[in-house]
Amino acid sequence: MAENRFRIQTIEAANVIELQLPQMLDSQEFDRINESILGALHGQAHEKWIIDLTQVSYMGSAMLGLMVNLRQQIKTAGGRLVLCAMPPSLFQIFRTCCMERLFTIAKTRGDALRMI
Repeated sequence: MAENRFRIQTIEAANVIELQLPQMLDSQEFDRINESILGALHGQAHEKWIIDLTQVSYMGSAMLGLMVNLRQQIKTAGGRLVLCAMPPSLFQIFRTCCMERLFTIAKTRGDALRMI
């Protein structure tokens, strides 16, 4: 099930994670997504990463925590992370939680590729 919630591709020397999350995730599905994404990051956190949020309109506290965890692992390893294509509803959640200050956020994937 986690495999259907994201895919990773390499574009212009950046690893792009395309998330596709439903409004609600049960704890088992979240755990599978968490393990899968962190597993993909393992040994590559020092690289350039873009998370495309086009298909995500909502994130609960667990997913927001995962995003912070990803950011920290990438930052600690010397990598770069840019979020892109964040729908207004999701940006409002980030803003409410003051998380827009933690992340570099680009309007489009093209902008993210230029920023990274």
